[in-house]
Amino acid sequence: MKFAHFSHIWSKPGMTPHQRYEQLWRELTLCDDLDFDYGFCVEHHCRPDESWMSSPSLYAVGAGARTRRIRLGPMGYVVPLYHPLRLAEEIAIVDQMLGGRMECGLVPGITPDYFRPFGLGYEFRKSPTLEFVSYMRAAYGEKQPFSFHGDNHHTDSAQISVQPVQRPHPPLWMMSRDPATLEFCAQNRINSGYFLVYPRAEAAPKYRTFLQQWNAAGWPAKPDLAYCTLVYVDESDDKALETALLRASRAYEGFLPPAAPGDTFADRVERHASTFIKRGESGASVMMANIFNPDYLLKNDLVFIGSPKTVAEKLHKAASEGVFNTFMGEFNFADLPEDDLMRSIRLFGEKVIPELRAFEPY
Repeated sequence: MKFAHFSHIWSKPGMTPHQRYEQLWRELTLCDDLDFDYGFCVEHHCRPDESWMSSPSLYAVGAGARTRRIRLGPMGYVVPLYHPLRLAEEIAIVDQMLGGRMECGLVPGITPDYFRPFGLGYEFRKSPTLEFVSYMRAAYGEKQPFSFHGDNHHTDSAQISVQPVQRPHPPLWMMSRDPATLEFCAQNRINSGYFLVYPRAEAAPKYRTFLQQWNAAGWPAKPDLAYCTLVYVDESDDKALETALLRASRAYEGFLPPAAPGDTFADRVERHASTFIKRGESGASVMMANIFNPDYLLKNDLVFIGSPKTVAEKLHKAASEGVFNTFMGEFNFADLPEDDLMRSIRLFGEKVIPELRAFEPY
């Protein structure tokens, strides 16, 4: 298995953004020392109550300057918010600054809230995201200047000043549970994965199909399939639960839409859960309706909280059931004190990772 530090860079009570970023660098430096494989961040916009990360390139470069070996990148760039040439240039420069340590996630964007301030249509986000993969390969091709004419992206006779270290480009990721997108990923050698709001039992058949499609494409190595959720490790189960379970049940308040006049917390939860019903994802809707219930989180192993032994056992079971070989752990959530945060990361790196490193879920 492989292991990632994942962060929304959530706002933290009593901290300025600068203080929050400095804490983030301390987290990533420790992860680098402990041989984590990856460090990933989100790209979110215009929600100061939620995430303080709107520029994943700056995250990657800032983290790269403070680490030696961990691979870094966005999970992922919200592709429709960028001009494709500008994004291709930026990815190449980040990979150069990192000395070839970049991992590149691409996403269409999860919420209309990120698109409205830019004056862009949320409903047209998927096609330009998929097409950008072909655009990148043209931009980084041997033929320079390059031209590209697709359904969404058009460039005539442009030359990339800086090419990426990794050829033809950094490893690509596209977190998705959509069968058509997963087929595209398999055909184009793109790693994938999913977040805790999608039930592992529903995810497993889709990712087994993805693995079959990947093998049919003839790629020489296995893909990475990731699963992301909260994790907290402490010296005993009781201590871990006392410190982290209630905090975990409040970690995802930023998922909810901003409160309308007269809204209760329950109203916001119900409104958000209903969006998954509209997508035909009843299982995810049930999860979202209960994601603020600590007993539900614990009973269904939607977050991994406990001693090193307990967390390793839970992860082993979840990876087998949910068909993933890369765990993206979000260690810093709610108002978790830094001493507890850093102890959790250290225990995970020193005692959980060695237990699972040789395990191959598929």
